[in-house]
Amino acid sequence: QVQLVESGGGLVQAGGSLRLSCAVSGRTLDYYAIAWFRQAPGKEREFVAAIHWSTRRTESADSVKSRFTISRDNADNMVYLQMNNLKREDTAVYYCAAVTNVGLNLPTYGYMYWGQGTQVTVSS
Repeated sequence: QVQLVESGGGLVQAGGSLRLSCAVSGRTLDYYAIAWFRQAPGKEREFVAAIHWSTRRTESADSVKSRFTISRDNADNMVYLQMNNLKREDTAVYYCAAVTNVGLNLPTYGYMYWGQGTQVTVSS
């Protein structure tokens, strides 16, 4: 089992920044990935960004590629999502997710473990 706890959401004006945090604990083993997904009201959950824990390789959705950065802190078992130049369409509940036994792959779907989510609201 993997436990994930998100924090750092809130209300921000368009053009501003937020950093989301995800605390990772439990039986993760070596080859696993952590990702951020988001779900806006009335829309399906969508992939935002992912990081491979061992190789540090990252992947991001085209809609956020130049604005969001995913990173991890090995010492504290934390994963971060730095979000810059936020837009109203970034408003959503953001979820941290994990998938184990990925080898050297970095998937954008099929995540098995989920946090409770944190709300990000961008105002104009």
